[in-house]
Order: sequence, then C-alpha cells, then structure tokens
Amino acid sequence: METGPATLTPPPWEVLLLVAHHLDPKTLAIASCVSKSWSFSMSSDDLWKPILTTHFPSLSTLPHAVPFRRLFAMGHSATKRRRRNPSRPKLSLSDLVFSVSISTRGSHVVSTTTKPCDMLLVDPPGVFRFDVGVDRDDGAAMGEGLAEMKLKVTWNVILKGWRGIFTMMECEGMVGIVDGGEGFFSQELPAPGCCLNAVASALMADLKVEMCGGKGSDDGKVRVSKVGVGILSAVDWRYVGVEDGLRYLQHFLLTCDVL
Repeated sequence: METGPATLTPPPWEVLLLVAHHLDPKTLAIASCVSKSWSFSMSSDDLWKPILTTHFPSLSTLPHAVPFRRLFAMGHSATKRRRRNPSRPKLSLSDLVFSVSISTRGSHVVSTTTKPCDMLLVDPPGVFRFDVGVDRDDGAAMGEGLAEMKLKVTWNVILKGWRGIFTMMECEGMVGIVDGGEGFFSQELPAPGCCLNAVASALMADLKVEMCGGKGSDDGKVRVSKVGVGILSAVDWRYVGVEDGLRYLQHFLLTCDVL
C-alpha cells in the first residue's frame, strides 16, 4: 500500500534557539526570513545581546528602547558608511582662483594678489597647502623703523568665471616688519550644510606671511615676499589632502543661491 509523501514537522523553538547560538549574525538574519516562527526565534534579545556586546559594545550600553537585533543592524550600517570611500570631488584645482589681500588697520593696502590655484606650488606635495608668490609691483613698502605691525589679511577662493566665491579667512594679527619677518594667521572654518554659524567643521584656514627687503635691498624697504595658505585639521594639526580640501570647498562654491 502506497503512502503519500512524509510531512516534515518543523523543529520546536527550543531546538532552534540551541542552534541559533552557534550562528553568525548574517546567517541568523537569513534564517529569520524562513517563517514567522523562525523570525520570532532568531530575533530574541537573549540571542542578539551577546552579539551586539561583542561587535558594538558602546551600543549595548544604550537605553534599551529598541530590540538588540535592530541596534546591531544600525551599528553595522554605520560602520559600512564610515568605511565607504568618499566620492571624487566635483571641483579641481584648475577651477579655483586664490585672492589674498593684506592691508593695515587704516585700510592702506600692503599687498594684493590673485592667481589661479593650479599655477601655485603645492607645498608639500599632495596636501591642500599652497605658496603664493607676490610680485614686487603688487605690494607696497611699509613700516620703516618698526619691528612689527598689525595687519588685516583676507583670503577668498573664487570659482573661475566668478560663478561663486567663498571667504576662507578675514582676521588681524602681528607681522614682523624686518627682512625675514613672518606672521601667522588662522581662523576656524564653518561646517558645510545648515547651521553654519553654530557648528564648526574641525578645519582651520591657515595663512602665513613672509617679508623681504630691508637694509640689504635696493631701496631699503620691507615688502611682502610670499604668502602660504592651506586648510588644517584641528584634530591632528596636519594639512588635509588636496581632494579633501576640494570636497570641502564644493559645498560652498557649487551650491550658491542666486538672489
């Protein structure tokens, strides 16, 4: 006498839980899709709490407002986003023009220079730090007999064709008015996005002024010889890479509102 095919009886939930303790998170997630009973068994907090504690111990201490399985999924997604390679910047150095103006407190212009960014020396190579040479005709002699002087510096980044402009720095500081004198300026940059005035970016605009001339020059005058500009990370005080600098600037130069 022939009999019909045997009907498979699903294992009791106690057996599923015993097996589940030996499964990795990915296999558990797949197994929870088999049926409602499997989903219930494979999603218990008793099962996922030790997994969460092992992989994301900081999340396991949060107030238990959501299931541990969901907390693990959130931690896993956040880790994947952090590891994701950033997209290439939409700007290039050839798209940018640097304009640096140096003046006295009385608005007397000491030096002004505007140059395409891709024609400047990247120093050191690979980082967003540039040396901007100043032509003799672009700067006025200053401060005869003075050891130092308070100057105002402004650094603007211009999108070629005047399609956008972003002020990196506008601040005051002291500069030594002697041959080889230097002045250092820095200003915290805003975070890209909303709440620009309330949130910092952990980035600093950095500017250095170098002087030349003096007694050994033809006219005995002291002038600005070179300006160095860059973007520093306030976390480790290193200059950011060129691509990171371009990614930061594109938030301000490619999203300008037209009045």
